[in-house]
Amino acid sequence: MGAGVRAWALGEAVAVASPDLNRRDRLTVRGPAPQVARLVGLVRPELDPSYRLLGDRALLGELAERVPGVRTLASFEWMDATRPPPPAKAPAAGGWLEGAEREVSALLAEASPSSWATPGVAGVRRWAGLRAEDGTLVATAADAWSCPQVGFVAGVATAPSHRGRGYGERLCRFVFEALVAGHGRVALMVETGNHQAISLYERLGLRLRPVAAATLDGA
Repeated sequence: MGAGVRAWALGEAVAVASPDLNRRDRLTVRGPAPQVARLVGLVRPELDPSYRLLGDRALLGELAERVPGVRTLASFEWMDATRPPPPAKAPAAGGWLEGAEREVSALLAEASPSSWATPGVAGVRRWAGLRAEDGTLVATAADAWSCPQVGFVAGVATAPSHRGRGYGERLCRFVFEALVAGHGRVALMVETGNHQAISLYERLGLRLRPVAAATLDGA
């Protein structure tokens, strides 16, 4: 486990506390709701107030009814795959960038200003990019908050002026292939209402699992 990561188990329930995971301190939980509820009650006194729950959406909904202070904050989708994307007419394209932090920041500011991954944020390891014929960076994605078993993707963005031309899909193919090869699994999170992105990731072989985040203290 990484620095500061702690784990607990109770019956079939498991809880893993990860500091500064995707810019939040998170307690990821899994298992039968009654056992998870008991486990959360046991470990909560050991955690700072900054920790938030992360888990399957249905499970967190049950915990909100069983554990005082648990309140769902947001719902989104976890998507992952253990195989590279299936073959397609548009092959993978792009590569890992060197010294392009300013370009990436400018692209994100225009195309995805709410991105959780930005250059310089802790846990963001490297950026991939795809350029137009004139050399302009038009698509980017980050290898961020990855662990040995899962390569995590964040900061996926395509310049508005170049959307609909396959830049994002081709770059995602490159990144997904690289992270599956390096970790055995690639994963990302996407907003529930972002149907266009979900459709793209499904075409690239990722499977969807509804998840949610919740408070531990009712705040």
